[in-house]
Amino acid sequence: MELTLLGTGVPAGLPRPDCPCAACALAAGPYARAATSLLVDGSLLLDLMPGVAFAAARAGRSLGGVRQVLLSHPHDGPAVEVPAGLPQPGRVPDGRELALLTGHRVRATALDAPGTGYAVTGPDGQRLLYLPPGTAPAGLEEPAEPYAMVLLDVVGRPDALARLRAVGAVGATTDVIAVHLDHDVPPGAEERRRLAAAGARAVPDGTTLEVGAYEDVPDLPRRTLVLGGARSGKSVEAERRLESLPRVLYVATGGSRNGDTEWAARVSAHQERRPGSWRTVETCDLVPLLGVDGPPLLVDCLSLWLTDAMDSVGAWDDAQWADGGERALRERVRELTDAVRATRRTVVAVSNEVGSGIVPATASGRRYRDELGRLNAAFAQECEQVLLAVAGQTLVLRE
Repeated sequence: MELTLLGTGVPAGLPRPDCPCAACALAAGPYARAATSLLVDGSLLLDLMPGVAFAAARAGRSLGGVRQVLLSHPHDGPAVEVPAGLPQPGRVPDGRELALLTGHRVRATALDAPGTGYAVTGPDGQRLLYLPPGTAPAGLEEPAEPYAMVLLDVVGRPDALARLRAVGAVGATTDVIAVHLDHDVPPGAEERRRLAAAGARAVPDGTTLEVGAYEDVPDLPRRTLVLGGARSGKSVEAERRLESLPRVLYVATGGSRNGDTEWAARVSAHQERRPGSWRTVETCDLVPLLGVDGPPLLVDCLSLWLTDAMDSVGAWDDAQWADGGERALRERVRELTDAVRATRRTVVAVSNEVGSGIVPATASGRRYRDELGRLNAAFAQECEQVLLAVAGQTLVLRE
């Protein structure tokens, strides 16, 4: 089964008309995207877009063989005329299957938002799933047979990908293609990095793909450390790296700090960002969690873990520090890094980068700064990927 992506953007296209944002300013040339529209084996058209016939011609395809046009979502983009010669667009009711004379079968899948998803099976038996923007599948049953290709709104609804992975509909060899791309992410390197973190990729308009052909699917790093200063975006970046995976365990090392309203507000803001399917545990006992199999871990953060560890060894008292406290802390850090090295779980950890700021005025502050720098370096040594968040932007230090 052959698929040509005539467009890969949101209904309004990219750049958006009259939008002054930086992402739209960069969306030129190969990064410009028309509204998403898919041509399957030259006979099935999923969604219309302005200038669809010209888009097909630019891609070296003809619409002369199209026998069925299906719409997936209520368009909020520009009005689209049906080119002469194309059949009138229709929609398959949820749960129903349409059999085409070409040998394709199209089944409508239920969604959690207005629109219709389409599961297309080609004459060769290969299967693809296409979802409209802003939607995720509803009523999925486990286990499911993996699709060879899935096309969906990866940036806007990463939880849709998590749901598909949870039931097995997206497997290790599924080619995940991001469509309905908007100006939420700057095109180019940042877009590729963000999609790769979800195990997905984007292709330019006009690209033709063979469904079921082997593609070099981006590998998800198993261990990642995200560093950054205060309000740098490090926690948001860490959460993004796991939001397309199911059943994540969020490990909060800061505790509840009863009576601290400012801390409670921070915790609440973090909780509201997380997908509802994530589970949270409050603990600094990380080694046992790393030592057993289970869902991905998001540890936020190592800085507070270190505070707890230094409290436990009396690191703030010079006498206790000299009389075994320093050795005890080194052992705690070694146990943690050994556990990270041996773990079979996917782990994303967050930590503060404090060594580039003002030199602390107190000896205890300088001790904490130095020990956090050592911890970050030791933890990073065990990670496949290390990132640095600065002003809401992410720099890749190791990949």
